[in-house]
Amino acid sequence: MTKTDKGLLIQELREKFENASFFYVTDASSLTVAKINQLRRTCFDKGIDIKTVKNTLAIKAMDEHAESKNFKAIFSAFKGQSTVLFSNDGKLPASVIKEFRGKDTRPVLKAAYIDSDVFFGDDQLDILTKLKTKNELIGEIIFTLQSPAQNVISALKSGGATIAGVLKTLEERG
Repeated sequence: MTKTDKGLLIQELREKFENASFFYVTDASSLTVAKINQLRRTCFDKGIDIKTVKNTLAIKAMDEHAESKNFKAIFSAFKGQSTVLFSNDGKLPASVIKEFRGKDTRPVLKAAYIDSDVFFGDDQLDILTKLKTKNELIGEIIFTLQSPAQNVISALKSGGATIAGVLKTLEERG
């Protein structure tokens, strides 16, 4: 690979890392070509961008924002064979990996970068599949905030009708 090719690849990876709030670093080294192609197809169908990267080039691509985006924390995951899954959804790659593996042990999760937090190890896969998306969290917050307000409005409406009923009854008696 020429120096120009490396520079272009680093620039492409830099853009991917800078624009991704979520990416997973995996080891798919012992998968057959057919299995790798199946994984790529599955990722493509789910909207996940998958790239097998050279570790040194990936680290160089993240180096510019190593501190500001906390990329430095994930550098240690780039050892051995590394395949990176880029996604707009924090839990989708974990679900795809878990579903894809079935009874196999590959791909193995080395680390996951979730909005500047880093999760290390394959044992984190179950936790990552249970993450809530941003929209799910917003929905829960809105529901929680609406609930007490709806109770107050209901109480005021029913209380208002009761007071009006009492006043009407008193008026009719008088």
